[in-house]
Amino acid sequence: MPVEPDITRIAATIGDASRIRMLVLLMEGRALTAKELALGAGIAPGTATTHLQRLLDDGLLAATAQGRHKYFRFASAEVAQLVESLMRVAPKRKGEKSPALLEPIRHARFCYDHLAGSLGTGLLSMLLRKRWLAGDPADDRRLLVTATGEKALQALGLDLPELRSRRRQFACTCLDWSERRDHLGGALGAALASHFTQQGWIARKKHSRVVQVTTEGAACFSRLGLKLPG
Repeated sequence: MPVEPDITRIAATIGDASRIRMLVLLMEGRALTAKELALGAGIAPGTATTHLQRLLDDGLLAATAQGRHKYFRFASAEVAQLVESLMRVAPKRKGEKSPALLEPIRHARFCYDHLAGSLGTGLLSMLLRKRWLAGDPADDRRLLVTATGEKALQALGLDLPELRSRRRQFACTCLDWSERRDHLGGALGAALASHFTQQGWIARKKHSRVVQVTTEGAACFSRLGLKLPG
């Protein structure tokens, strides 16, 4: 008989307040040190080490040693999707900031390594509207690149065969916690976010998931037919 996944174990792991705060910090998409995660979670470094070991043991995090430091990141894109899913169903905190103060992260942010918020959902809407992408009749979450999209995305500079060769899902929908609409995830979503960053169309705010669209980016997105938030 196949052994069922130990859901209670993983629930207990992410159910700890300090550990879930660490996971949320890693949604920035950057690898962080134990000290950075401890400071961000508001706990002592020694306590953080114990929590990080639990996250490593349960396959949620991976660690890489570089020089004197050890850097922690999500073990897979599925872990980021898990954290994003929890954000969608979590109740609002008491005394939550006003909508005006929350606007930057709702407008444009990284969901681990792909774009989310109004910018992310708008990007997916544009790709579907221009028929560069289409839904897969066999899978509600999977997206297919059309012949038109194949040419257009390669013209942008994306290496689609290389993206398809990766172990992660190529293109899929990801329900946005703030917009309650889908944005683009998977290897294609990550590649587009990386491309926009390298081209200087978007810039990530330091130590934050928030993304700002540059003046050049606004003009380029407009030419593509993407209406920007705000």
